[in-house]
Amino acid sequence: MTSVLYDAQGPRAKRRNIVYSAVFLVAAAAVVWWVYRSLDDKGQLDWEKWKPFFSGSEAWTTYILPGLKNTLIAAALSMLIALPLGAVFGIARLSDHAWVRIPAGVVVEFFRAIPVLILMIFGVALFAEYTGVSSDDRPLYAVVTGLVLYNASVLAEIVRAGILALPKGQTEAAQAIGLRKTQIMTSILLPQAVTAMLPAIVSQLVVIVKDTALGGAVLTFPELLASVSPMSSYYGANTIASFTIVAVIFVALNFTLTTFASWLEGRLRRSKRGTGAVLGADDVEELNAAEVGGSFGTGASA
Repeated sequence: MTSVLYDAQGPRAKRRNIVYSAVFLVAAAAVVWWVYRSLDDKGQLDWEKWKPFFSGSEAWTTYILPGLKNTLIAAALSMLIALPLGAVFGIARLSDHAWVRIPAGVVVEFFRAIPVLILMIFGVALFAEYTGVSSDDRPLYAVVTGLVLYNASVLAEIVRAGILALPKGQTEAAQAIGLRKTQIMTSILLPQAVTAMLPAIVSQLVVIVKDTALGGAVLTFPELLASVSPMSSYYGANTIASFTIVAVIFVALNFTLTTFASWLEGRLRRSKRGTGAVLGADDVEELNAAEVGGSFGTGASA
């Protein structure tokens, strides 16, 4: 039996694929066993290494929860600033006026080309040299500044691409009924583009959450990942256990964000659908008769 895309496999191809699958499974099992034995030989799987996370709250209240709080604060501030800023620059890049479009394009391309870590380092130097921000708050300000500048530029390109992906007939129809440019953008284009852009926007928000770890690695920002080193030292070099717990928390955060975005996208798509009701010829005639009768009645009463 054949398909439109490919021919059905013959007996030799099926046997070969079964052999390849078996070899891959054996190799994967060997790698898993090697990792397990290596960790077990070094004592990283002993209960004493994992006990602080399951038998008490000290590790959570002293290290993990404060770091998680700082991660959420930095990520939330960056999202709240980067989202509207990216939308503004994305719309500005579509402007018909060159004095708006060109500067916006220069800003977006400049900050999009610089690694976010360099922006954070420049942020620390900027706040230390030209502001009165205390040394305790300086890492947070630098992390948020770097995340906002980089991700706002990326979000601007997402917004611009989402709007350009819409059919030109949307804009032409809006112009035909006399809407102004601002009305077309806010009432016609953006509401439709948001649904299409949502997966890409959520992906960038996940990047924001993960990139907060750069501040802990370089700028001594006390975020979630930075809590691993002191926690591992205090509990007897349980590095694998500490990294595993922190990784699970990051996965849970990003999975929650992605799940919420998927729910929101589905809700937006359902809200834009019609009722799906199909009118027959008799229904259309009744509606026309009602409209004609109503108009005649109105004229007679007048």
